[in-house]
Amino acid sequence: MYKLDFKPGWDIYFSKMDKKTQGQIWKKIQKQKTETKSRHMRFGLEFYVLEIGQYRVALKLKEKEKLKTVWFAGNHKQYERWYKRQQA
Repeated sequence: MYKLDFKPGWDIYFSKMDKKTQGQIWKKIQKQKTETKSRHMRFGLEFYVLEIGQYRVALKLKEKEKLKTVWFAGNHKQYERWYKRQQA
């Protein structure tokens, strides 16, 4: 069982989504407490990505502490902009 943590500002885009979309994404985030499969980001960044339709959630995993930290939740275009900032 993993513990979930949320980086301040993770919900900048999430908070502006409609309630139905928020519910779908929140359900997927909560599933991460028990789910172990995630897609690793490329280019050596230490993030993992969850895909929910056109939306993305980026998180970091600390396996020893059994901790997953959510860093971002938004649509694909917002994710691309966020992703490019992480590479800098």
